[in-house]
Amino acid sequence: MDAPRVRLGRSTVTTTRLALGGAALGNLFSPIGDAAATAAVDAAWQAGLRSFDTAPHYGLGLSERRLGAALRGRPRAEYSISTKVGRILEPLPHPAGDDLANGFAVPATHRRRWDFTADGVRRSLEESLTRLGLDRVDVVYLHDPDDHLAQALNEAYPALERLRSEGLVGAIGAGMNHSAPLARFARETDVDVVLLAGRYTLLDQSALTDLLPAAAARGVSVVVGGVFNSGLLADPGPGATFDYAQAPPPLLARALELQQVCERHGVPLRAAAVRFAFGHPAVAGVLVGARSAGEITDATEQLAAPIPAALWEELRASGLLPAGVPVPEARGEAA
Repeated sequence: MDAPRVRLGRSTVTTTRLALGGAALGNLFSPIGDAAATAAVDAAWQAGLRSFDTAPHYGLGLSERRLGAALRGRPRAEYSISTKVGRILEPLPHPAGDDLANGFAVPATHRRRWDFTADGVRRSLEESLTRLGLDRVDVVYLHDPDDHLAQALNEAYPALERLRSEGLVGAIGAGMNHSAPLARFARETDVDVVLLAGRYTLLDQSALTDLLPAAAARGVSVVVGGVFNSGLLADPGPGATFDYAQAPPPLLARALELQQVCERHGVPLRAAAVRFAFGHPAVAGVLVGARSAGEITDATEQLAAPIPAALWEELRASGLLPAGVPVPEARGEAA
């Protein structure tokens, strides 16, 4: 089964509406085996997903190696793959312990060094291609340049432009957890796409005031990640996490209110969370992580779940969503 695709900005690269994020394939927080990682990619392919995202940061390269291995043998022209630059992996002379301080349950064999120089961009991409076992990727993002914004704009971004003009990558962009710096990229550069994590969800619509209007005005595509805000919108309850930390009580209470409204309309909260971002015209796709075949199958089922317009109307009327926020049915989105 193949799913409809959306072009990223003015590039020729496309994304399926749902894409597989690779952080979990790098043992995010807890380990998964190679077989489970491969099964997750296989399930995504079977469900029609043809867009895959990874980064050197995810498990010190483990995510890239696993994703490359799982896609090997698939027709290369049928899928798009994105990776990221900005962190160089350097081998440790005396490896010891694990990488859980950085969020990944892998041996601490390397250290990450921030590098948004032009040379760093090329080196990072070359090393990613080796780990992926590919001769090209479709999209390259500058990864989390929050604290290096000047260098990212003045050195790393022009290097990405050169890679694109040389035909070595199809589309370029930046990926961050904050919308305001991404809005600068949309306004001040010629990026094709930006990847925004956690800032355009049922709980946080901060991107509605800066990034999304800037992207729409400039023809920049937005891929939205973190639609469950790291778990709170998937299963609100005691111990639920928001942005990878225990959810504050007011946010937990709000998530439970969202869940109650969804239940009144016979809709799983997860379904509303996956679908919400598609209401905005700048959003080209949603990125979901999965640790297993079951999780990616669930995500595709939630995307297809019917959602009545009355659900969105009640969320806006109750103040759980802003009154003017665009919603999928208002744009005629099909399930």
